[in-house]
Amino acid sequence: MSERWRGVLAALTTPDLRAVLAESMTAAPLTDARRGRAIARLVELGLVHESASGVVEFDETAVRRILAESPPTKPSGPQRFLTADGRIDRYPAQQVDRDELLRWIADRAFRAGEVLTEKQTNERLAPFTGDVAVLRRYLVDAALLERTRSGSEYARVDAAAP
Repeated sequence: MSERWRGVLAALTTPDLRAVLAESMTAAPLTDARRGRAIARLVELGLVHESASGVVEFDETAVRRILAESPPTKPSGPQRFLTADGRIDRYPAQQVDRDELLRWIADRAFRAGEVLTEKQTNERLAPFTGDVAVLRRYLVDAALLERTRSGSEYARVDAAAP
C-alpha cells in the first residue's frame, strides 16, 4: 500500500479529521431507501455500525486492521532525508547522517577522474536540490568534491586517496 493511501486510512482513525471530512461532504439529502442501502454497504464493509438506538457510528476497527496488515516501511540510510522523487527534503542534523547523505549524492552525481565546469556541476546537482550552491559547498566541505586550482572547475575527490 502506498504511503499516500496509508495516510488516508490513518486520517480516518482521527475523530476530528473524520468530522471535518463529513462536514465537507454535504450533498443533496438521500431518500430513506438510498440511505438505508448506503448504511448497509458501510456496515458490510465494517466501516460503520448501527447502535441499538439506530445511530450510525464510524467503526475504525476495519481501518486499523488494514493499517496493521501492511505496516509502513520506514526509509533507512540517506532515503530518510529525501522526498519520494529523490530530492533533498532536509539536511540531517547529525554529522554522520549528513556525511552519509552527501556521499550518496556524490556517488550518483560524479565519477572519479572527471573534471566539470561549475555549470556542469550545478546541472549534476540540480536533480537533488533547488539550492545547488549550498549542496555544492557541503560537498566541498565534506571533501567529496574539490575545486580545481583555477577555481572554475570541480572534480570528485578520490575516496581511496589519503
